[in-house]
Amino acid sequence: MTLSADLWDRSLWYATAKEPDPGSDAPEDAQVLVIGGGFTGLSTALHLAERGVAVTLIEAEKIGFGASGRNGGQVIPGLKIDPAEMRARWGAEAGGRLVEFAGGAADRVFDLIERHGIACAATRQGWIQGAHSAKALRAVHGRAREWEREGAPVEIYDADAMAEATGTRIYHGGWRDLRAGLVNPLSYARGLARAARAAGVRIVTGARAMAVLREGAGWRVDLGGSSLRGQTVVMATNAYNDRLMPRMARSILPVQSSIVATEPLPEAVAATILPQGACCSETRKLAFYYRLTQDRRLVIGGRGATGPVYSTGLQDALEQGMRRLFPQIADARVDMAWSGHLALTMDHLPHIHEPEPGLWAVAAYNGRGVAMATAMGAALADRLAEGTPLPLPETPIRPIGWHALRGPVMDIGVRYYWMKDRLGFAS
Repeated sequence: MTLSADLWDRSLWYATAKEPDPGSDAPEDAQVLVIGGGFTGLSTALHLAERGVAVTLIEAEKIGFGASGRNGGQVIPGLKIDPAEMRARWGAEAGGRLVEFAGGAADRVFDLIERHGIACAATRQGWIQGAHSAKALRAVHGRAREWEREGAPVEIYDADAMAEATGTRIYHGGWRDLRAGLVNPLSYARGLARAARAAGVRIVTGARAMAVLREGAGWRVDLGGSSLRGQTVVMATNAYNDRLMPRMARSILPVQSSIVATEPLPEAVAATILPQGACCSETRKLAFYYRLTQDRRLVIGGRGATGPVYSTGLQDALEQGMRRLFPQIADARVDMAWSGHLALTMDHLPHIHEPEPGLWAVAAYNGRGVAMATAMGAALADRLAEGTPLPLPETPIRPIGWHALRGPVMDIGVRYYWMKDRLGFAS
């Protein structure tokens, strides 16, 4: 039996990261204690330290060990809802601020990469969303036109243009968002850690937080034999949070996303796949997402198992899907396969909580974590340091009633979404 966690050092990103692992500092009390060494925690810590706030970041494993170091490396702006819905939910003023924040999330990533010289193979040639049906195409083109009205640089594709842009003819059309791009996500996370340390953050790895306890006007984090104290604690553990805040853990759905990477493809074959250098994902609920790397590997991801055990059956299905999409790769060998847990919410939005004064928690980017977690960490730093309103309102923690049965329930959901996908509905 192979656990998803065991595949940490088998990913393409681990093998090719240019930024070195930052190692660990000695633990030290601080004004703010950040738990979690992924994009949210690193961005929060970095932006707080740049404002002169003393921060210690605590990570149970290595920097980027969770979804931040294992995802597809697609830097996509926006949320899973469109600008018109943001304004409808939160009003013209607050909704407009959220549109601006979400639309600028990828800018935040690439600005940090440039400012701190992060060696993460960053490129910015856009993200393509492919419509798997005529129904989905109407929704996709509507989304593209909404963002175009907001000033985003977009291209709208019919079926022929989509085939030319992707190298596969399975889509009815789509759109390209030129704000998006690609990174080696593990190298990006390590680069954020390097920048945070240079700004004064203490980076403590291999230290598992066992409990977060109120102590006077502040907080104490129990590390199992030692403790750290701070005025504020930020829980940035995302899908890895069943021990510290069980109620919050029951409010999100952790799922695996599986990824495979081929051997380097021949130049002539690679030139037929995403020739513009963009990344791509689909409108299906059970969608594939894919990209080429700078050394011409095809990297494709999709749904993994709902529990901790890695599914070789789902890996096989992913490989079969890859070859259906791109028959031109023929029998190209799969060199690497891995997975990681990401967090979903029922409303498809990130959740921000302050269950007690000075205790914050942020989780669940629903597949948009590279850009959104970075931006959300910066926004939370603004809130803590300067009182700036958050782009999304804080909400009460609302556990999912059927969370204990999430395995069988989500399996039923998968069958339901397979049916919707076959009928052509958009996500």
